[in-house]
Amino acid sequence: MDTQTFAALSAKHGAPHRNREQDSGHLPLLESTIERAAQGLISAQQLDGHWVYELEADASTTAEYVMLTHYLGEPPKLEQHQKIARYFHRTQLADGGWPLYTGGPIEVSSSVNAYYALKIMGEAEDTESMQRARRAILTHGGAEASNVFTRTLLALHGIVPWKAIPMMPVEIMQLPSWFPAHLSKMSPVARAFLVPLLVVNAKRPQARNAYKVGIDELFKVAPSTLRLLPRAPHQNAGLFAFFRGLDAMLRATEPLFPKRTRQRAIQSAVAFVDERLDGEEGLGGIFPAAAMAVMMYDALDYLANHPLRAMARQTVEHFLAVGEHEAYCQSTRSPVWDTAFVAHALLEANTPAARVAATRGLDWLRVHQILDVRGDWTTRRPHVRPGGWAFQYGNAHYPDVDDTAVVSAAMDRGDKLTHSETYREAVARGLEWIVGMQCHNGGWGAFEAENTHSYLDNIPFSDHGAMTDPPTADVSARCLSLLAQLGQLPANSEPANRALNYLWREQQPNGSWYGRWGVNYVYGTWLALCALNAAGVAHDSPRLQRAVQWLIAIQNEDGGWGESCASYEHDCHHFSQAPSTASQTSWALLGLMAAGQINHPVVARGMSYLLATQCQDGLWEDASVTGTGIPRVIYLRYHGYPKFFPLWALARYRNLRRSGITRVATGM
Repeated sequence: MDTQTFAALSAKHGAPHRNREQDSGHLPLLESTIERAAQGLISAQQLDGHWVYELEADASTTAEYVMLTHYLGEPPKLEQHQKIARYFHRTQLADGGWPLYTGGPIEVSSSVNAYYALKIMGEAEDTESMQRARRAILTHGGAEASNVFTRTLLALHGIVPWKAIPMMPVEIMQLPSWFPAHLSKMSPVARAFLVPLLVVNAKRPQARNAYKVGIDELFKVAPSTLRLLPRAPHQNAGLFAFFRGLDAMLRATEPLFPKRTRQRAIQSAVAFVDERLDGEEGLGGIFPAAAMAVMMYDALDYLANHPLRAMARQTVEHFLAVGEHEAYCQSTRSPVWDTAFVAHALLEANTPAARVAATRGLDWLRVHQILDVRGDWTTRRPHVRPGGWAFQYGNAHYPDVDDTAVVSAAMDRGDKLTHSETYREAVARGLEWIVGMQCHNGGWGAFEAENTHSYLDNIPFSDHGAMTDPPTADVSARCLSLLAQLGQLPANSEPANRALNYLWREQQPNGSWYGRWGVNYVYGTWLALCALNAAGVAHDSPRLQRAVQWLIAIQNEDGGWGESCASYEHDCHHFSQAPSTASQTSWALLGLMAAGQINHPVVARGMSYLLATQCQDGLWEDASVTGTGIPRVIYLRYHGYPKFFPLWALARYRNLRRSGITRVATGM
């Protein structure tokens, strides 16, 4: 780091200053920062060795939890409702609505859900907060502008008619695998949510709605007059018109569907859900699917004490994050993801205490490898052995490639650091599964191979545009990094060579890469640069240097990096600068260091930003959202990201400066 920057920070923190030549990257301030950060992470380790941090979405997920309890007619939990109400009030925008992400504009569906939830919990319409919300919703098109999912929830509560919901007949369950709309052609996330919804749509139950709560005041027209939503921006006009016509035909002929066929389809859907209920994680490990499973069992008149319904209902509670003053519902939980990244950060820090803690985390991860469940991914890869990891505590039917690559790389690092082969077999199985999941174009999707039937995004139900699981640059870069770290370089490995070619094809004209699962181009570019470095691409490669120059050009004045979720918008779809965050700053720095820029002044400024923003507990906080669930639909604030990524970046900087080497040795 440059002398002036370190001098200023050292004086601020009371650390003696020495010049770069004397320190060789081993400055006291940097060392103490790393030590405090590592200790902060170690103190958060669970008794069994893993880490898990809260995973916050927008207000809509919490509202859906409140709506579920209201749908079931459960008695209110007053203290819990008070905490949830505080969460809604804190996250409400000044203009009255609720956004999808920090700093974002009002999102109508999320706002309608939050307003309805507050009303269910007893908030009066004439409070200042509710009046502001009502004005904002009406100004932005009214509740009729809500998306398909919110409309479905409102239909279940008797607020809008079912004619306003696209047809999704449960008979889909009986279609042959070659059929264009077969379930196997949809993404696992869409599939897990859709199957119980098919049953609910077929039964069309009504919520208990004991308090007869309505929200007619949010509509600009009578709710009973609503029709289907118009075409979404991402949908092709011709294909959408075709599917809208098919919807009309199904709607007209539904009364003629044979009852016996419908019952068999319902039984198939129930069997699908029954098999995939996974302990505390519920269906698919995500809250919307878990909640929909509860409603499915309820619609089929399962008693509350029926083992499957009781299990499904209990899993919903595990998504709650209840604090002293506030409570909200998480969209999923991330113990495998968090533990793997913490292990990477601690192994980079490489103190005795950090190594011990990382090893305990890796041991916990080894137990959670999925070796005996052949999940939905086997439809396209029937001959590949299981060997992956899921994101959550369970969810064995849905391991994902991204988690598997991160875990395998951490285990390999652990073995190399301790000169052991403790995790060799686990890593080998993980690698085997990842290679088996590679798509024909050389990339990887998150959950399945060849899940690319994009025409499904044009059905009226898919206003979210996320019906498939295609290969993405960020996941593919992570896999290439692992392959290279394990010795499978493009020169000697056909999968690695195909992955490298795919990654080059995905580079944007400005040099960056799109980040599907993290916000956004900073995230994708970090991972791509790490992969290219691991694959042996020369640091002076013109294409690699384009990415370096792009990262340098978007650095904020304070030395950090920040990017808004607005980068994903249809009419934008390019980098959208935002205030600096610790996590995005760390990604940019890790990417630049992977590209050999260890001595660049931009890196020094980025390190200064991290040093200056460390909190009293030794860690960092991000107020902004930096994770992605579904672009333009749901974004995720990973509370762990500002905890472990800064340590990783700072420790890597120290290690490279100490060694005098400019090429990162590990894949990630």
